[in-house]
Amino acid sequence: QGQPKESGGGEVQAGASLRLSCAFSGNIDSRYSMGWFRQSPGKERVGVAAIDRDGTTKLADAVKGRFTISRDNTRTTLYLQMNNLKPEDTAKYYCSADVLRGVGYDILDPFEYNVWGQGTQVTVSS
Repeated sequence: QGQPKESGGGEVQAGASLRLSCAFSGNIDSRYSMGWFRQSPGKERVGVAAIDRDGTTKLADAVKGRFTISRDNTRTTLYLQMNNLKPEDTAKYYCSADVLRGVGYDILDPFEYNVWGQGTQVTVSS
């Protein structure tokens, strides 16, 4: 697969909403899990929301009740709807997709994924 391309980031006030999009290229089929991750300066990349190959979704505790992950039927576009944004959501957001094979894999673990885009910056001011 090619490098994914993220879009939709921006600078917003606390309480606002943003919708991120991720366009995948190449053959992303039903074997792939996909997810959104974020990274702040000086911190490790962490999982935000992910969809497993069977459609099961998983959200990080910090975003439950505020963020929603979805994908289109062709699996070429992944979305992250972010509501009630908080200053602590400020980060660069990345998407990725991969075939996760290990026993007991975690779809929110960024180390399970190998292909990354350039990311899209989200900045939330108080």
